[in-house]
Amino acid sequence: MIDLEIQELEEQVTKIRRELHQIPELGLEEFETAKYIREKLATFGITEIIEVINTGTIAVIRSDRPGKTIAYRSDIDALPVEEQTGYAFASKTPGKMHACGHDGHMSTLLGFAAYLMKHPEKVRGTIVLVFQPAEEGPGGAQLIVDTGILQDLGVDEIVGLHVFPDLPAGKISCRPGPMMARNAEVTIKVKGLSSHGAQPQQGEDAIVATGGIISGLSSILARNISPLDNVVLTFGTIHGGEAMNIIAQEVVLHGTMRAFDDAVYDEVVRRVDLIATEIARGYGCEAEVIFNHMYRVVDNDARMVAALEKTAADYYVETPPYLIAEDFSMYQTVMPGMFFFLGIRDEEKGYTYPLHSGKMKFDEKHLLLGIQTFVNLIEALNEGE
Repeated sequence: MIDLEIQELEEQVTKIRRELHQIPELGLEEFETAKYIREKLATFGITEIIEVINTGTIAVIRSDRPGKTIAYRSDIDALPVEEQTGYAFASKTPGKMHACGHDGHMSTLLGFAAYLMKHPEKVRGTIVLVFQPAEEGPGGAQLIVDTGILQDLGVDEIVGLHVFPDLPAGKISCRPGPMMARNAEVTIKVKGLSSHGAQPQQGEDAIVATGGIISGLSSILARNISPLDNVVLTFGTIHGGEAMNIIAQEVVLHGTMRAFDDAVYDEVVRRVDLIATEIARGYGCEAEVIFNHMYRVVDNDARMVAALEKTAADYYVETPPYLIAEDFSMYQTVMPGMFFFLGIRDEEKGYTYPLHSGKMKFDEKHLLLGIQTFVNLIEALNEGE
């Protein structure tokens, strides 16, 4: 399944992953990470290294063999999560951790780069390696697209992967078409009028109004959207009030919305705004609804998925769609793209914690399958060229 030359990368890839794991940085602050990546690329012998949006890095490997220009992308940012793995190589920065596996993504792409520089005969056309900041926010993919660098390099299509603890180690999973959801951040500010808690009739209670809004919003998924449409509307935080004996003047809700279909997404946006403002008015309050529209649907190119399925063969499984979001989708708005999951779940070792958990762990040897898949895709995506 994995070529001997790629198996020989295990020690190097493990070392890279563990060094990166210790220096987690948040989006657009990945200066130490970017320096590490650029130094590694240079040691591999790559000379065409381009710095973008400060902490982003693009490396170009060219070949005399005819072929497409294929980009491979890794995100590089970490999360504001306190590490609880017990690793000897745990994060050196309190409150920050590579809890989403981006250290694994970088290690895979750097291992791929090292392999290609040792085996130039495997390269066709041009390989573009994209080390992208800020996937967790505010969305580094769109920032890179906006520079025009990928278009200037003539990128024909783009590939990305994500380590996935829901998927058994040794497996690759993908699907054609929608695979991951479109998402938005939702903020609702409910404004009332404060008064003494013993004289509630003199105020307009924002807490009571908010309770009505939360109940009312649940009707969107239960009655306004088809049960066959996959939609999530979740409010994770609520803050309001000044003291136990004061009628609350303001309450703020923060949440997330996910959908696969644009028409359904737009209808939920309309309904949230309508229901929140009208219910608030009914309680004598006002509601302001703010949407921060984030990433698009990860919509995989069917031909590219077919190539992956063919080359992955026995270790390929089709994934169901997930309502998690990924800014890789922003590349797919300007070029064909494919995003796939790399299994890292290991029941025997207890490596079963989900993404974004402070206890999320994986064995670096499973990253070699990602490198092998990247290598195999060079020929598979160039078939018929």
